[in-house]
Amino acid sequence: MEKYVDGFIASISGSFNWTLKSILFEVPWYTNFFWGIVVISLIVYGLEILFPWRKNQSIIRKDFWLDAFYMFFNFFVFAIVISGFYKILELFFIDLGLTMNSLAIIDLSTLASWAQLLLFFIVLDFVQWVTHIVLHTNKFLWQFHQIHHSVKEMGFAAHMRYHWMENVIYKPLKTLGVMLLGGFEPEQAIIVHFIAVSIGHLNHSNIKLSWGPLKYIINNPVMHLYHHAYEIPEGKNGINYGISLSLWDYIFKTNYIPEDSGTITLGFPGDEKVPPGFLKQLFYGFRKNKN
Repeated sequence: MEKYVDGFIASISGSFNWTLKSILFEVPWYTNFFWGIVVISLIVYGLEILFPWRKNQSIIRKDFWLDAFYMFFNFFVFAIVISGFYKILELFFIDLGLTMNSLAIIDLSTLASWAQLLLFFIVLDFVQWVTHIVLHTNKFLWQFHQIHHSVKEMGFAAHMRYHWMENVIYKPLKTLGVMLLGGFEPEQAIIVHFIAVSIGHLNHSNIKLSWGPLKYIINNPVMHLYHHAYEIPEGKNGINYGISLSLWDYIFKTNYIPEDSGTITLGFPGDEKVPPGFLKQLFYGFRKNKN
């Protein structure tokens, strides 16, 4: 038990110190997740201001500051706290004789770095796509995912408005995905995370972008806006589930883009029951709702 307690404390302390060093520019720039997120956010926000899709939408849109707070809370504050619990889980698996390579079905160590990163990106995105569908189809998990779908005006920071329980759900499944890839170097993962954050910010931004022919591979704001549509095709729990890649939606026929005006109503039936403000949303979902 002592090693679990020590691991819990050491992990939280290490995550906090690394975040602090990142803020103070005491880590290499290419591993500085804190300022990397800030720079990506400012670039996408600047593009929103220069090339707005919905021109009548205010630069400081509805719930802009709430979403900005969520961005720092989910990426850093909660990430520090939850790291201790993930460490306990890791130690438990080690005690069971499981390591990061125990479930490996692909050995990446023989591949070039770019190929490792590409496979890591694809596998991780597919795991998240499947998880995203579960968030929509499981009634209990949908309660938490409603926070993300309570966005009424889309902007880059809406990417980060999600309930902390989603971190609890996503991270273990993403770790499982990584465990399928033997020989992967964790230090390289930061590159994939920066790419994923950039695509996610763009997908939620007030920018009309479809990537042309690449729209069948890469997710985009036009496609993702319909994922947040108030009205979706009858009989569907959701559409356009793609995170970074739209590929999965086209393969499994969950794609839906009837038009591209960008003027559709966002939300979901019953979204008025989602409480305003971060503190009230913090524990939303644990009490069963009727929506």
